[in-house]
Amino acid sequence: MVPLSTTVSTQRSERRIAVRLPLKVRGKDSRGFAFEEETSSENLCRSGAAFVTRFDVAVGSDLEIRIPFSQYASRRSDADFATHGRVVHVADAESRGEKLVGVQFTGPRFQRVFRSESAA
Repeated sequence: MVPLSTTVSTQRSERRIAVRLPLKVRGKDSRGFAFEEETSSENLCRSGAAFVTRFDVAVGSDLEIRIPFSQYASRRSDADFATHGRVVHVADAESRGEKLVGVQFTGPRFQRVFRSESAA
């Protein structure tokens, strides 16, 4: 069996964009306790995202992810983006006690286009 991290790095053909969008993440932590958290993306592409969390999530776990657009969109009719994702990477974040989590979307892919905040 190929290690999960190797599989993901060879599959990533899309460039991740450094953009902070609000995220609502729901799932179970590494001990099996349900959690829900409001956080923000660190980076994003059509097939995945990275975000910081205070919860200890395990590689391979499944999460529900929602990006609320209705309050930020120019047209109020824009629906929130909702998908499922599998945790493919967990590392210590710069903030003490938090983790940087990389998720590969297993549900609908992200279809919006954003400019990188670092390019602005």
